Amino acid sequence: MTLKRKIAVNIAIAFSILYGISAVLIYLSFSSFRKEEFMNRLEEKALTTTKLLFEVKELDRAILKLVDQNTINKLYNEKTLVFDSNFKLIYSSIDDASIKWDYSDLKKLKKQKKFFKTENEKDVFGIFYDFEGTADYYVLIAAEDKYGNMQLQYLLEILFLSFFLGTALVWFSTYFFVRKQLTPLDEFEKLITDISANRLNTQLTETSQNDEINLLTKAFNQMLVRIESSFNAQKEFTANASHELRTPISRLTLQMDNLIKQGHHSEHTLSYLNNMQNDLNQVTDLINSLLVLAKVNSETESQLKPERVDEIIFEAFDKVKNSQPDFQMTFEILSDSDLEVKGIKSLLDIVFLNLFRNAYWYSNDQKATVSIEENSNDQLVVTIKNDGTKISDEARQKLFDPFVRGNNAAQIHGSGLGLRIAKRILDYHSASIVYSDESGLHEFRITFPTLSN
Repeated sequence: MTLKRKIAVNIAIAFSILYGISAVLIYLSFSSFRKEEFMNRLEEKALTTTKLLFEVKELDRAILKLVDQNTINKLYNEKTLVFDSNFKLIYSSIDDASIKWDYSDLKKLKKQKKFFKTENEKDVFGIFYDFEGTADYYVLIAAEDKYGNMQLQYLLEILFLSFFLGTALVWFSTYFFVRKQLTPLDEFEKLITDISANRLNTQLTETSQNDEINLLTKAFNQMLVRIESSFNAQKEFTANASHELRTPISRLTLQMDNLIKQGHHSEHTLSYLNNMQNDLNQVTDLINSLLVLAKVNSETESQLKPERVDEIIFEAFDKVKNSQPDFQMTFEILSDSDLEVKGIKSLLDIVFLNLFRNAYWYSNDQKATVSIEENSNDQLVVTIKNDGTKISDEARQKLFDPFVRGNNAAQIHGSGLGLRIAKRILDYHSASIVYSDESGLHEFRITFPTLSN
């Protein structure tokens, strides 16, 4: 989950919790208000009926029922019962409704003077009535608060609807607000993604604002300056040291060649000199490899231009063929494109030189099979295969690390930098290289980006 969505979701959850608590409190508060308001109406109606029954002497009970039935404050599905001090029913309203009661309710009413309860969607109110201190009466009145319950139900629906709509609105509005606020961070991410070892001099745009993103930009620019300084110092040292070492190594190599050509050496001495010459050649290869790495680091992307990969492959093969006449290559083109890739020819030449040398040294028959095809993404894929001794799983995982050599390289001189250099060059070209031996062959698969990239 992205940071923008995480913030939006967390705020939406916080809003939902707070709004949910508020909605519950509002609902409970209105429910309590409805109950209290309806109880007051029931009490008022009970007292009115009782006063008419006992205080107006000339009022006939039949007439009272008619008055009670047609009063302007008539309640929905109402029923009124009046009991004397002996719990004898002395008055019942004309309504067809009924009240579920028992003597325990009347005894409870005598102690508490009032009570209120809800049964079967009806609110029941009881009141103890002391008539002029001479007689006790018990009044039970029940009715349905139809309109109050409808209002309560309507409020519940409104709260539910506003809860879901409010949560959705908060989520989307927060997401777009956060997205807008974090736009500089997205641009920051895009810029630093494009920074490579050859673009350490890139500086991100700083603003006058004093927010965290601008502070991060300033800190990142300062870090880039320090990294570039250290990187340049390392490149300079590698290049200078390699150049300085090449001169005495070249002299030693020349002197060793002259010494071997003089002849008149014993077999033991000649073997010793040949070993020394091989060691010097290995040191020369190592120095040349370090110079190539320094050259890769100093190239710029502006030097990339379209090059035909098949021509580079054949030139590299010819160079290996000159030094190793028994090396053979089978070449196959499975693509209808113009076989162009964007790159630097001299560097790509080094890639295929190293891979062909590997194919020669580590093969059983000094043969390599090369094919060029296009994948489903219109990318050119170059595959180089050769038959040879399988390497260990540990060596396969570290195959492109510097100074790492497989278990099949014990009798072969080398620096262990060839594949590392090839990978560094291909990384610079935004290409990938993958090794596998699942088919029983050593296979290097190079995938170049499309020319438009």
